[in-house]
Amino acid sequence: MTTAATGTGVGRLLRDWREQRRLSQLELALRADSSSRHISFIETGRSRPSEEMILRLAEHLEVPVRERNALLLAAGYAPRYAQTPLDDPAMSALREGVERLLQGYEPYPAIVVDGTYNVIAANRGIAMLLAGLPEHLLTPPLNAMRITLHPEGLAPRIHNLREWREHLLAQMKRQIALERSEALRELFEEVAAYPLAESGGASDVPEPEPYPYVALPLRIEHEGRVLSFVSSISTFNTPMDVTVAELAIETLLPADPATVKYLQSHAP
Repeated sequence: MTTAATGTGVGRLLRDWREQRRLSQLELALRADSSSRHISFIETGRSRPSEEMILRLAEHLEVPVRERNALLLAAGYAPRYAQTPLDDPAMSALREGVERLLQGYEPYPAIVVDGTYNVIAANRGIAMLLAGLPEHLLTPPLNAMRITLHPEGLAPRIHNLREWREHLLAQMKRQIALERSEALRELFEEVAAYPLAESGGASDVPEPEPYPYVALPLRIEHEGRVLSFVSSISTFNTPMDVTVAELAIETLLPADPATVKYLQSHAP
């Protein structure tokens, strides 16, 4: 749920977002078609911004949709963005579209997560990679970061674990800076504290032939073979709902011909 901090005015919140984005009052004013004097008056509480001005400033400050509601509440306005549960009938078209997308991507892995990496949906390509993990990691709500980095999860199967872990933790740090989510920060602290082995994967599994990867690959073992993937993450453009704004679709694209051949040979 979106809440406004008690006793904290919208001016202070906007100033915090501006400083976090490392913008001067003048830079923000130019972007928002306003004046630095007006921005100063808003931040100091001398002027109460309109709903339109709050949303305009939030847009140029790249404030997440959830926190835009908090800004409106702090200024005494009603929230603008709903937070509709995914199982609500109003979300049926979205759910069906996402399911078709995941199924259409098979046999390659694809997954949908929320703002704290809880798994919303996944296809059979993901299920193949998760086979054999302990039950306590697969009990809902599944968490993609926890499953990947936990020492009893996928981590022992990842041959470039150190590099992939650094990539994931850096990704979470960027999100924390943008969204200021306490739940995401707690998850980061948990997974960052997991012990790290010297290397992932079984030592007797042969490494694949060198290949000119276009991005850092996830190199993960499956049934005695090392598969290589590059990751792509998609979000929804101009979301009008908090739930939708926080969804992300991650697809794992085979990074070499051997992985393509292996996955196609294992397709149902």
